[in-house]
Amino acid sequence: MSLVRVQNFAISLDGFGTGEGQTRKEPFGHAGERLHDWMFASQAGRRMLGQPGGTAGVDDAFTRLFAPGIGAEIMGAHKYGYPGWEKDPEYKGPWGPNPPFHTPVFILTHHTRPPIEMEGGTTYHFIDASPAEALAAARKAAGGKDIRIGGGPTMLREFIKAGLVDHIHVVVVPILLGRGVRLWDGLEGLEKNYQIESVSSPSGVTHMTFTCAAHH
Repeated sequence: MSLVRVQNFAISLDGFGTGEGQTRKEPFGHAGERLHDWMFASQAGRRMLGQPGGTAGVDDAFTRLFAPGIGAEIMGAHKYGYPGWEKDPEYKGPWGPNPPFHTPVFILTHHTRPPIEMEGGTTYHFIDASPAEALAAARKAAGGKDIRIGGGPTMLREFIKAGLVDHIHVVVVPILLGRGVRLWDGLEGLEKNYQIESVSSPSGVTHMTFTCAAHH
């Protein structure tokens, strides 16, 4: 059976997966890019940006796990766009003409629209669905491969709460955001359902993996 995975989801020390005040220019609000600096310092992260160089250690190893084996992604409306994107019929996400997904992407929104085909194999599908319904649609499209749950924190929390996520990779970044949207609220006792390991990186971040107890 294909797995439902979260890869490279970064949170602050105080648990925020995004800052406050999201805009078109600042998709993570006042957090800016600080949650993802570790990733774009790695070789794999720099390659995503079309740049040479970068570090080759543990951050790079985790960054490389983003794409292999993934057949579809599910993301929330806030990850896809700034507040109010629904009113802009020309808006096609913040990643440019060739987004980094290269698979079908299912966007959970109350404002559905026809699918948008992008370069590089990404097609955006806009669906108004529960986590379980969205997962069924993504499974159908993924052709037996894994499904990545992309975030943001609100929809990720809903999928975890519904018991639908097999593997979670969270990156704890040593910054305090103080405000924004937190990941762990309402997930008390989560640790009972997963085997948890953590690896600290010289960059200062800690990679935590949560593997569903059923998969040992």
